[in-house]
Amino acid sequence: MKTALILNVINPKIGGVLLRGEKGTGKSLAVRALANLLPEIDVVVDCPFHCDVSRLKDACDACSIKVSKGEKLSTIKRPVTVVELPVGATEDRLVGTIDIEKAIKTGEKHFEPGILAQANRNLLYIDEVNLLDDHLVDVLLDAAAMGINYVEREGVSFSHPSQFVLIGTMNPEEGELRPQLLDRFALSVEVKGIPYREARAEIVRRRVAFENDPASFVASQSDNQEKIRKKIVAATRLLPNVKLSDALLDLITQICTDFAVDGHRADITIYKTACTLAAFNGRTEVIEEDIKEAAELVLPHRHRRQPFEEPQIEQQQVNDSVEKWNQEKKTQPQESDNSNKSDDIPQEEEQSGEEQIFQADKPYTVKPLTTPVFDEIERHGSGPVSYTHLRA
Repeated sequence: MKTALILNVINPKIGGVLLRGEKGTGKSLAVRALANLLPEIDVVVDCPFHCDVSRLKDACDACSIKVSKGEKLSTIKRPVTVVELPVGATEDRLVGTIDIEKAIKTGEKHFEPGILAQANRNLLYIDEVNLLDDHLVDVLLDAAAMGINYVEREGVSFSHPSQFVLIGTMNPEEGELRPQLLDRFALSVEVKGIPYREARAEIVRRRVAFENDPASFVASQSDNQEKIRKKIVAATRLLPNVKLSDALLDLITQICTDFAVDGHRADITIYKTACTLAAFNGRTEVIEEDIKEAAELVLPHRHRRQPFEEPQIEQQQVNDSVEKWNQEKKTQPQESDNSNKSDDIPQEEEQSGEEQIFQADKPYTVKPLTTPVFDEIERHGSGPVSYTHLRA
């Protein structure tokens, strides 16, 4: 769960994460704590969309107009926040509203920002996403995929940037997401309670210590927090330089083929996740272990399963697919060598320059052909003209 969350904040283009699991396993707590790991960001003062001056191509219309006029945008630092979407939210609350009356009277667009505007450059958290209206989930996932929120009312349209890390949590006991929506979440993690007594006792100790003195507990964990924060920042800078070889891309397609996943979203997501894992571990080259770990995060909710079967995969399944790929990789050079040898044999004979004389076969006996001969004597009578055939 921690790995999936961190990978999405390093590379928001991965496409979000869905945390599935039992109640009381710390899913919501982990999401809210994630914001504290992230460094502060620069935002334009008084901009409702928190635009970034270093990326003006993703700025809102108001900031773009100011820049085109030569105005300087003042900025301020602020922490990344977790924006929560209530289960009972309406579509207008989510996407925002357009004042149609003002637009008709004055000709100016007046937009009241919604949750998607607040979520730009932040974390958008949906608790119990399986209980959310399907239409709202569609709108959310479309905005997350495009990075832009489009609003149109009575022929008046408005758009603004909406780039966020989408995080959803759900308890499968309360119902499932539709397969089409489930596939839109890039990563999926199954969260379960820890069955070991020592670990459960440590959870209780930390919880009690936090409740007794929150400030002291937070201070005791500050070094660990700072260490992870620096690692996230370094990985974000390293990510554009990460390379994935064609051979490992072939491994990705092999795994997705073996698991019989629908579409190509799984292949693309494994590619992005593997590159992000390499950056998080301080490497510029993706290795086989990155592919395996990425597959375990991408495939659980995508591979075909029987009705009422839990969406999970075993690590051994991924290992078997990788082993199959390795075996094929070893046999391919031998096959190509044999084919080259067989192809070289006629080439050597052609290049030898020796003339070869072949004896001609016996002449082929042609079968005589006979054609009917007409006497060309016209017959009189009804019906078509006819001639008598005379055989030779």
